[in-house]
Amino acid sequence: MDVNKRHWLSVLPWVTAFAVAMGFLEAAVVVYLRAVAYPDGFKFPLAPLDSKLVITELLREAATLVMLLAPGALVSRMRMERFAWFCWAFAVWDLFYYVFLKLILGWPESWLTWDVLFLLPTVWVGPVLAPCMVSAGLMVLAVAILRGREHRAGFGPSAWQWAVLFLSGAIMLFTFMEEPVRYLAATAPQRAMGAPAMEALNAYVPQVFQWGLFLGACVLATVPLVAMFRSGGQPANKR
Repeated sequence: MDVNKRHWLSVLPWVTAFAVAMGFLEAAVVVYLRAVAYPDGFKFPLAPLDSKLVITELLREAATLVMLLAPGALVSRMRMERFAWFCWAFAVWDLFYYVFLKLILGWPESWLTWDVLFLLPTVWVGPVLAPCMVSAGLMVLAVAILRGREHRAGFGPSAWQWAVLFLSGAIMLFTFMEEPVRYLAATAPQRAMGAPAMEALNAYVPQVFQWGLFLGACVLATVPLVAMFRSGGQPANKR
């Protein structure tokens, strides 16, 4: 082990603090947006916004992803460790975004309150509980990787573990995007992405979240996560 390399547990509080602060900034932006567009409280359908505001919001989300990638790039030169730190930062940022919105606005009213989760590459929606569950899974994945690399420098998900994680993630994304994309395809097929898509959603109200598919994907994702914890807990010469 490189003597100049800090142990991941000593880095964890700083990356966490950064992500918590970003969660507050994200919540603050939403507080301002809702004061302008939803003075009586956020609800579907989405209020119409000026195209400049929509484009700014899309660019802000892209900038947020870059910022969440930055801590891992600064902490490590290894791609797998950078990925793990991104997962951790993203999860903490997302969870504390909802914590701060609850403290400031008293929203969401419940775990099952619908929210616009993301706008890139198209609109995602879902009950608040769903992205929080994804964030919890990302935290577990990050710890599994960082803990495993503490014992073995090249530790990471195996080919089958990547495949299962990718499949479960794709199913989760499908549950977030399926209904709004289907709505856009039926009402404005030429406006599937970006600012025009937001304009087309001015009459959209989410109806049904596919909990069966989502929970099935969550169960599927636990299989490689458990396997990673089991295989990553011991040095290679003890396996």
